[in-house]
Amino acid sequence: MRVHQSSSNMRATLKMVLMGMATTALLSGAAIGQTAATPATTAPAAVSAFIASDVQVSPHRTNPFERGGRIANGRYWLRDATMEDMIAAAYAVSPSHVFGGPPWIEWDHYDVSAIAPVGTTQAQAMKMLQALLTERFGLTVNPDTKPLPTMALMLGKGKPKLKESGEEDNPDGSSASTGECKFNPPAVKPPPGVQPDISFSCKSMSMEKLAGNLRYWGFGYYPDDGFVLDQTGLKGNYDFDLHWSQKSNMAKEGADGITIYDAIEQQLGLKLGKTTAPQPVMNIVAVNETPTPNAPDLAKKMPPLPPPEFEVEVIKPSRPDETQLNGRINGGQISVQYVTPQFLITFAWQLTDEMLANPPKWLNDDHYDIEAKAAAPPPTPGAKSNAAPDFTMDDLQHMLQVLMEKRFNIKWHMEDRPVEAYTLVAVNPKLAIADPNNRTACKEGPGADGKDPRNTNPALGRLLTCTNITMAQFASQLQTQANGYVHTPVVDATGLTGHYDLTLSFSASQQLQGSAMGPGKKVDDSASDPNGGLTLFEAMSRQLGLKMEKTKRPVPVLVFDHIDPKPTDN
Repeated sequence: MRVHQSSSNMRATLKMVLMGMATTALLSGAAIGQTAATPATTAPAAVSAFIASDVQVSPHRTNPFERGGRIANGRYWLRDATMEDMIAAAYAVSPSHVFGGPPWIEWDHYDVSAIAPVGTTQAQAMKMLQALLTERFGLTVNPDTKPLPTMALMLGKGKPKLKESGEEDNPDGSSASTGECKFNPPAVKPPPGVQPDISFSCKSMSMEKLAGNLRYWGFGYYPDDGFVLDQTGLKGNYDFDLHWSQKSNMAKEGADGITIYDAIEQQLGLKLGKTTAPQPVMNIVAVNETPTPNAPDLAKKMPPLPPPEFEVEVIKPSRPDETQLNGRINGGQISVQYVTPQFLITFAWQLTDEMLANPPKWLNDDHYDIEAKAAAPPPTPGAKSNAAPDFTMDDLQHMLQVLMEKRFNIKWHMEDRPVEAYTLVAVNPKLAIADPNNRTACKEGPGADGKDPRNTNPALGRLLTCTNITMAQFASQLQTQANGYVHTPVVDATGLTGHYDLTLSFSASQQLQGSAMGPGKKVDDSASDPNGGLTLFEAMSRQLGLKMEKTKRPVPVLVFDHIDPKPTDN
């Protein structure tokens, strides 16, 4: 999963619960938003294209991030993917290793759905995506290899702390490992104040496979769009346990926290670090921004799938001794504890609290535990049987909408109403004119110069780098990129018409909420923190010469026509 914003966004990574469940699913190899294991059967070798495909510009989403790139219930799906993302998914390269192309390569987002032949493997689906990009976008690429920075798993200073599994390698020296790493889910009800670690138990695991897993396990610690190379030189297969703290929890855990780097060194006797090595790259030769139209008989060839739904759902009030929001996904089962109805509604409808019109007070005061099991999908034509329920993050949001509508008898509509919102204005602009040939993009992390103020001042937990961007485009990113500060769309009123490069270094909102701002206090346009923190507003003024002015203007909000104060009986 390549997230196009910081890990502190996406509704604070769904406040590290429901979207944290997506991260958990990613780490454990579950269905949501991540490439799944390939089916056991194989499609005919001659099949090299999808049976039918639907390609569209992605609709506006409050928290857009690329997800999918896999087959679920007979359909290949990819959501909110840029052309860079799609090339990376099709050719198994890091998105940052896609070079060339026009400026929109990292800006425009697309949704792809396609019917794959029964038994299509992940490798075959990649070939089919290659053919789709050529046919629908006129894509031409040249593969190459370049020495580039990457992460690597290496030997530590002492002897590795690994137990040999006894499984022997192949005669040619290649690994025969069929091992796996089992994700150890956190306790459903952890003690108050305890932050759950990420924990795996691995059996008969090669270092090559471990390095492959670390590409995703390092979410938040290092760029997750690249690869981790195995440079240990160890050829055996091993049994081991590994646990570490989520990057977003390190500040809360203090001395009890352990980074993924320290965990690998202390628990495995290995080292995870940066290196430079030859990497596969893709050079874009030609590509069209607008895909060819969908087939006129697409609805007949690819009828919509039945909407996903929960088969079993239990909602009950949280116990009085519960104080911590927690949740997990295990296969097709969802478990959430100490969650408010308002929290579920804002996630399911992709809204912020400010985009709910006059919500009743109990909506954010009452807490519930929810256990739900997804219904098995209908049989795929031609397939022998269906696996366990398989759903996407989009499916989960839809299922939660249906659950809340049914159990709380919600009747609603969207309506434009005046709410507090920000307008971006220019005071004394400090912006660099962009090279029009560079890509239009806004990313978390340092720019081409590699300078990262977070290394010297951890209180500045956010670093946003934008290239070849207009002020209207910059304003459109702030609700996503500055989650915690900005809760509604921002309007550009700077009057600046050029394309610019900029970097913005500021503190994550939760960093300030826990210090000088006071616990639970919302961050507004207050001054900087005496501990070195800097609000978004102060940073924009000092670093960019821009100002965020708070006004009231019409914004689409969800209006409750009716909602019951208690859920229906189980």
